[in-house]
Amino acid sequence: MLLLGLTGSIATGKSTVSSILSKPPYSLPVIDADLLARKVVEPGTAGYKEILARFQSTTPDLLLPPSSIPNYDESKGMPLNRPALGQRVFGDSEERRKDRAVLNSIVHPAVRMEMYKRLLRCYLRGYWAVVLDVPLLFESGLDTLCGTVMVVSVSDPAIQMKRLRERDAHLSAEDAENRVKSQGDVREKARRCEARGVGRGVVVNNDLGMDELRTELDRAMKSIREKSPRWWAWLLLLCPPLAGLAGIWSYYRGITINKKWREQQLQTKARL
Repeated sequence: MLLLGLTGSIATGKSTVSSILSKPPYSLPVIDADLLARKVVEPGTAGYKEILARFQSTTPDLLLPPSSIPNYDESKGMPLNRPALGQRVFGDSEERRKDRAVLNSIVHPAVRMEMYKRLLRCYLRGYWAVVLDVPLLFESGLDTLCGTVMVVSVSDPAIQMKRLRERDAHLSAEDAENRVKSQGDVREKARRCEARGVGRGVVVNNDLGMDELRTELDRAMKSIREKSPRWWAWLLLLCPPLAGLAGIWSYYRGITINKKWREQQLQTKARL
C-alpha cells in the first residue's frame, strides 16, 4: 500500500486536493491530520486536559462561553476557543514559538497514534494507496513514512494571504500573515518535494482556478500510478512479511532523502 503524503500550506488548496482525491475517479481513503487534531483535543480527552493545564491560566478566553452553544452538555467541559488559541500560538515572536512548540508536543503524539490505527485499517481493507493529509508533513518527520509526497503549492505567499482573508473574514492582515508564516514557505516545501526524485515527490501548482488544478492533479496521479500499480498493493496484502520489508525500505529511503536534503541546505548556506 502506497502512503501518499499530502501537504502544502494554509490557503494553498491542500484541502481541495484532499477532497478531490477522496472521490471518483480516485476514491482514496484520506487520513486528515487536522480532523484528527480536533478529535484528540475534544472535551474530556487527555489532550484537552493538558491544553487547559498549560494555557488556561494565561488565556482567559481559551474555552467557548456556555451561551455560544445552546443545550450543550458541559459535563466534560466546553470546547476550545480555537481562534483564541490560534492567536496565542501563531506568530514569529520567541514567546509564540515556544507556545506553539508546547501545543505541538501535546497534539502531535496523539495524532500520530490515531493515524497509525487508521493506516492499519486501510491496509487490511486492501487499498492500493492512502492519503496522509498533513499540513506540517516535513516538519513533523512523517514524510519519512511516505512512499510519495505531494505538495500543493502557489508561486507567491500573497496568493495565500488573499485567499485566507476571503475565507476567514475575521482575520486581520497581520493575523493572516502570521498564519501563513507559521506553516513555513510553501515554495521551500515544493523544492524539497522535487528533491525526493521522480516518482517520490510531485508538486501540484494551484495559482489559477479549479479546472487548472484538476488538470495538474490528473498529471500528478498518473505519474504516481505508474510507479505504484494496484497489483503491488494486493501482493503486499497477501504477503504481510513482504509488506513489512517494503515499509522498512520506504522508511530507510525517506531518512536517506532527508539526510541528503539537509546536507544540500548546509552546503547552500556555506556558499552564502
